[in-house]
Amino acid sequence: MPGLNAPQREAVRYQDGPLLVLAGAGSGKTRVITEKIAWLIGECGLAPHQVTAITFTNKAAREMRERATRLIGERAQEVGISTFHALGAKFLRMEAKAVGLKPGFSIFDAGDSANLFAELFKDADKVRLKFIQQRISLWKNALVGPDDAQPENDLEAAAARAYADYERTLKAYQAVDFDDLIRLPVQLLEKDEEVARRWRSRIWYLLVDEYQDTNRCQNRLMRLLTGERAAFTAVGDDDQSIYAWRGADIENLRQLQANYPRLKVIKLEQNYRSTTRILKAANSVIGRNPKLFEKKLWSDKGHGDAIRVMACRDGEHEAEWVVTRLMAHKFESRGKWRDYAILYRGNHQARLFEQQLRNQKIPYVLSGGQSFFDKSEIKDVTSYLRLLANPDDDPAFIRAATTPKRGIGGTTLAALGQAAGRRHLSLFAAIFAPGIEAEIKGAPLAALREFGGFINRIEWRASRERGGPAGQVLDDLLKAIGYEAWLFENQEVRNAEGRCANVHDFVAWIAGKAEEEMKTLIEMAQMVALVTMLDKQDEQADAVQLATLHAAKGLEFRHVHLVGVEEGVLPHRESIEHGNVEEERRLMYVGITRAQLSLNLSWCARRKQGKEISERTISRFIAEMGDDLKFDGAVSAEPTFDKTTGNARLANFKAMLRKT
Repeated sequence: MPGLNAPQREAVRYQDGPLLVLAGAGSGKTRVITEKIAWLIGECGLAPHQVTAITFTNKAAREMRERATRLIGERAQEVGISTFHALGAKFLRMEAKAVGLKPGFSIFDAGDSANLFAELFKDADKVRLKFIQQRISLWKNALVGPDDAQPENDLEAAAARAYADYERTLKAYQAVDFDDLIRLPVQLLEKDEEVARRWRSRIWYLLVDEYQDTNRCQNRLMRLLTGERAAFTAVGDDDQSIYAWRGADIENLRQLQANYPRLKVIKLEQNYRSTTRILKAANSVIGRNPKLFEKKLWSDKGHGDAIRVMACRDGEHEAEWVVTRLMAHKFESRGKWRDYAILYRGNHQARLFEQQLRNQKIPYVLSGGQSFFDKSEIKDVTSYLRLLANPDDDPAFIRAATTPKRGIGGTTLAALGQAAGRRHLSLFAAIFAPGIEAEIKGAPLAALREFGGFINRIEWRASRERGGPAGQVLDDLLKAIGYEAWLFENQEVRNAEGRCANVHDFVAWIAGKAEEEMKTLIEMAQMVALVTMLDKQDEQADAVQLATLHAAKGLEFRHVHLVGVEEGVLPHRESIEHGNVEEERRLMYVGITRAQLSLNLSWCARRKQGKEISERTISRFIAEMGDDLKFDGAVSAEPTFDKTTGNARLANFKAMLRKT
């Protein structure tokens, strides 16, 4: 284990019971996890398949496997490195019968679930449907079933009623949603001791990354998989817990010591990323929060450049200043565009910066926003491609069969789902199953078979070269279903035009790619089924990174511009109103600790929201960063916001904070 510091080495070698590694930002937690995987296999004699490591994103899992491969070679391919949801999916595939599912059950993503809610509750508006979907997701993550939900208001009461209907429909479709991938394994492990023993013998040692981001359900899964032996290492940082809004429960960290009296705690406090000045500011901010575990980051990377705070007139001025300064700094330092990141609290803040970057012809990559493949119209089209590539893809079938509407509604699909479940067939196969006429009659069956026949005809063309070029076949499919006309019937003109343009871009991309690689539409469909926006983007591209603070967690950049650091934005207005500034402070801490060499902050005296212009004040978090800041900029007719003025304002802010 060359190059590890003493606490890292202790964390890798510790085997005497449950272990919590408190890993501060930039302290080398991924290296500790991968070195421990190598230690368990190389020095402790565990077989690779007996070691499981769980993280939260596919990207983190890929990086972990790549690092493990460099340490132990091809044996790393046998180690169970995956996301929580991938582990849950694997569990359910192996235990499908025990949870009442067919082996080929479908997995609904958030879009599939949203469509199902829209179908079940046709009269509900989109805001209400989104709330119901999110509320049910949070209940599932907290292991609360339909009968146990405790609504606190009328809207939650509506969600509780919808919960039972939603669950019945999922069961009829032989489908699960993303939350079920964790919840159903937990329920089975709790009630079936034989299954629990089998999985505990399979997972001899468990490593959990980003433990502070686990919800109650994920935490319960970890405890059930490790059992009384408690052979696990949990790696986390209470100062970076920023996902409470999606169910993450910081109490899981607090409860570890109560649940495991023998728990060993090792702190990783040496930061390998940032300068001392940046870490001093980060420590100063996060020090205002109550602490589960005392921890203070330090670095041997030198004092570093001054942290600059720019006061801007408005959003346009802020975007212009950031991009101009970024260009000048790159020219002076002879750096690369990918050395720079612009980080913000909400996606809506990106537009002005994108505009400025485009004006200056600066390449950029946008993270944390909606990817092209997540757009509703693109998911509509790809549902047909997914179905062509795999007729057993039930979520794709449901979306394609109901988009555009063609006389196939929720009642028909529920009946088809029940018939398919009894026969252990996919929804598509069940359309043509013997005896189906006795269960689905008349117009509904005619509509289903007309749709099935159409898919079979397109599949014939899509799988053969003589069926025509891939782009032409896809274009013909869209004309046959009347997709463009359907968009204009159901959307405002401007919205429909934008969606049509996206679909045309997608068809052109499919056509060009298929011609370049000499592939049929079926072959392209198989590729598209696996594509995500992250796969399309070259992470090494020389481009400025634009990202929300939530999306930037886990990343690092040589130079960071943290923008919109003002009251009502960071901290967010709703967090202030609900007394939840502590999580916003952790978000600020995450933003500061993304920077390696330089950090710039900016705020606006006025900000435009829709047609309204509102007055703004500098964020309390800037005062909390300490005195070692350099203030610039002029607001309205005020003189230059120099260090003297800045320090005077800081003193006022600190006095205000002491009173609160």
